[in-house]
Amino acid sequence: MFRAGSRCPGCGSSNIVDDDLYSQAQLVCTDCGFVVSEGALADDPYGGSDVSYSRTAAVTKRPCMNLLKGLERVKEISRILRLRGEIEDLALTYFKQAFEHESFIRVSLQKKEVLAGCCVFVCCRQLNWPITMGTVSCLLNADQTLVGGVYQEMLKILNIEAPTFNITDVIESHCQDYKISSSDVPEEFAEDSKALTKRSLALVELAGDSWIVTGRKPLPIMMATVYLGWQSLKPNKLRLSFSLDKFCQLAKVQKHKSAMTRISELKEALCKLGKEIPWVGETVKPGNVVQHVGDILEHRYVLLRKALRTYEDAMQAECQSSSSHPPTGEMVSSQISECGGQTTPASSVEQPHSSNDGEKHAVDGDGQKSKPNWGKSVLFAPPCVIHAKKRRVEQPMLDVTGDEEISDSEIDLYIRTPQEVREFTQMQKILASSNSGK
Repeated sequence: MFRAGSRCPGCGSSNIVDDDLYSQAQLVCTDCGFVVSEGALADDPYGGSDVSYSRTAAVTKRPCMNLLKGLERVKEISRILRLRGEIEDLALTYFKQAFEHESFIRVSLQKKEVLAGCCVFVCCRQLNWPITMGTVSCLLNADQTLVGGVYQEMLKILNIEAPTFNITDVIESHCQDYKISSSDVPEEFAEDSKALTKRSLALVELAGDSWIVTGRKPLPIMMATVYLGWQSLKPNKLRLSFSLDKFCQLAKVQKHKSAMTRISELKEALCKLGKEIPWVGETVKPGNVVQHVGDILEHRYVLLRKALRTYEDAMQAECQSSSSHPPTGEMVSSQISECGGQTTPASSVEQPHSSNDGEKHAVDGDGQKSKPNWGKSVLFAPPCVIHAKKRRVEQPMLDVTGDEEISDSEIDLYIRTPQEVREFTQMQKILASSNSGK
């Protein structure tokens, strides 16, 4: 059948006919034999061109190996943080969407790994799970600046919004729960909410600088800062005599069990800084440090540097006096490390053991003394290091297979009753006679 209006792309002839070859309709040029049309299977006169593997309907595109690794990384981070299933599922969805975007196709593997952490972080923010960007950066072992840049780029690409939290707003909202305004309590106990928020915020920042907030629940720390802030704003005899229990009853809030411990830790940190104030010096104690809170917080950055420098000088002097020869240069640095200075690695913290002189030492696998707990030798350290729990020393496993020979003397140890003795003796005679018969 002649097909009008069609031209052969090979020779330009218009003699195109329908050729039903092998029950398959196709258009063929009668002049040169060129197959003009045969569905999508062939377009040349030699029987058709090859069809690419990816164009066939029987093949599904496999996901990229980096995508699979990224999804596994998202799951690992979620399991480490013990997140709920809905947070993990949402993070996986966000990662797939962001990974396939052109902005994250040709980037380094480190940036793709950071993208996995950012997806988990934004899901935690959206579903109100307490986690900070510093925690994510620590898990990824990446620079916080890089994590922040990838996080902002991801939010822009996915067109999503994540709630932001301001520590000032959190402290201000928490302070408003305490009913200590002039309309609620007598004038000698009343305190302005703005002044209390400012003082509590400064105490929280100090707690962060001295590792007190590390691994701790926020509410007891905020209660401790509000209580100390309320006392320090007007450190008169009436307020200083008020215990935490009485303060909670006065403010109509429920006391947290660990708030008293946080107060003691804050007072200890304040004392370390207060000793650097020239007109206070060594007279500052936990019992009177509240009266100096205002001066300490006003100059806390300078006092913190001075306290660290004073401590380092004291450690260096102690190490020099303990050595037989005055060390210099590299010897000083190594001795400071051995004495538990700031450079001592955290891996040296093992099971504490009481020696004869009362000093806490670490115990290695052989039961020998090793380096002392460095958390007790630095000025500020995480609470989990300072109060390290005792760890059981694992005994070395004996290489026992069960095929070892047992001597007669060892068998005698297991024989308990006279009947067992008789049976064992008879068995020995039977074995002896059978051996002699052979």
